[in-house]
Amino acid sequence: MSEFRTYCLTAARNFEALTDLENVVQTAINGITDAFRHGNKVMFCGNGGSAADAQHLAAELVGRYRMERAPLPALALTVDTSALTAIANDYSFDEVFSRQVHGIGKAGDILVAISTSGNSKNVLRAIEAARACSIRTIGLTGQSGGMMRQLCDICICVPSDLTNHIQEMHIAVGHIICGAVERQMSDARQS
Repeated sequence: MSEFRTYCLTAARNFEALTDLENVVQTAINGITDAFRHGNKVMFCGNGGSAADAQHLAAELVGRYRMERAPLPALALTVDTSALTAIANDYSFDEVFSRQVHGIGKAGDILVAISTSGNSKNVLRAIEAARACSIRTIGLTGQSGGMMRQLCDICICVPSDLTNHIQEMHIAVGHIICGAVERQMSDARQS
C-alpha cells in the first residue's frame, strides 16, 4: 500500500473515531455561544501549529466562517509580538499567555487552549490564569489529554497521539465549533 493511501486511511479512521466526541464538542459549542450571548469574548492560545490554529479560529469568529453575520469577539493571544517578546524577556516564555489572560480576560470569557501534547507549560499556565479569573476553559489536545485533561473545564481529546493527525482533527473540530456557534448566534439575532 502506498504511503499516500496509508496516510489517508489512517486519517479516515481517526475522523470516524472523532465522532464519539460529539457530546463534548456540543458542550463546547454551547459554552462559547453562551459566553457570546452574555457579552463575553473567546481567547485562543497555542504554540507552533496550534498557534496557527488559534489565529485561524479566532479569525473565523471575528470575520465569518460560512455565513454573513455580525462579528463575534474573539482573539488569538499569539499575535501581539510586542507583548509576547516583552513577557518572554521580562518574565519567561511560560508566562506569555497567562499574563495576557490576566490583563485582558474577565469573568465569563472563554479560553480555548490548544496543545497536541496537553503539556505545553505556557498553555497550562494560561489555563491556570483563566481559572483564577473565573474564565471557562476549553482544551483541544491529543488522546492522552496530558495535564490539560484535569485542568480544563471541557477537554476535547482527539483520538490520536501523533501530532500531525491531532492537528488535522483540531482544525476540523474548530471548524465544527465555529459553524455551529455562527448559526446559533445568527438565529439568536434574528429572533
